Amino acid sequence: MKKLIMVLTATAVGICSINAQKNKKQQDRDAIKAMSGCYKVGFNFTETFNYSTDSLYKPSKVKHDKALEWVEVVTDKNNKIQLQHLLIVGPKNRPHIVKHWRQDWLFENQDLFMFQKGTHWKYVELPKENVEGQWTQKVFQVDDSPRYEGTATWVHIDGKSYWENGTDAPLARREHTKRSDYNVMHRRNRHEITSEGWIHEQDNDKIVREDNKEDFILAQEKGYNTYVKVEDSKCEAAQKWWAEHKGLWKKIRKKWDKAFDMKKDITLQPKVNNKKLFSHLFALKADASKKEVNTIIDQFLN
Repeated sequence: MKKLIMVLTATAVGICSINAQKNKKQQDRDAIKAMSGCYKVGFNFTETFNYSTDSLYKPSKVKHDKALEWVEVVTDKNNKIQLQHLLIVGPKNRPHIVKHWRQDWLFENQDLFMFQKGTHWKYVELPKENVEGQWTQKVFQVDDSPRYEGTATWVHIDGKSYWENGTDAPLARREHTKRSDYNVMHRRNRHEITSEGWIHEQDNDKIVREDNKEDFILAQEKGYNTYVKVEDSKCEAAQKWWAEHKGLWKKIRKKWDKAFDMKKDITLQPKVNNKKLFSHLFALKADASKKEVNTIIDQFLN
């Protein structure tokens, strides 16, 4: 009888554990998908400290920008969620849509491409036990080339849901054309879901990285980007644009997926015919062929 009770107890504990894991994963998925929709976005950055030995050093200017942004759920699978950001700029009667960044979320993912410097990402395979219960956030450039990625656990406690991770990345777009005194940004990202929408908080290091030398932190900055949800109808222009162009960008994602599936380091050509990758892809028509897409991306892949 005692053995039977022990077996039944162990079975019940096992079932409860499985159910708890399922519920936790669903909480994670709900938090990730809560970042989709139409938002008024506030972009705020300020340099907090600098460690330069140059007396003429000038910090980056404080940045306060606002925008309207649509976040589309591109893929919604059990272990994979893709969110495409689309900026809406210009006058209301003639809005212009800018394909912005994309974030992919993968459950218990072991394959990462870690930014080194320049246009080089190193492939890293993590042990399975290191990513148990975690979600990898993979962030992509506007042309769907790699940007940065990291893995961590979504936390749901005291009425809060958040995910945070630190990882190396290229210079932010707001800095890329203005700064040449550092070449790597170590990003500490925190995504927190709020009653109004969500917050993307950052504490970043601006790093000088040279071969055979220790990294030097030139400066640090604080980022605080707020996403306040508004009616989906306010982002109708972006929804229509995506409906017309999603076929093209699906072809582009598939081409990149083939490169990632090789599980090898990735190094990109900075320019081809004196134009960056996004310029080539943005010039394509919505009905461009798979061959056109592949030819362009192949020119940038080494």
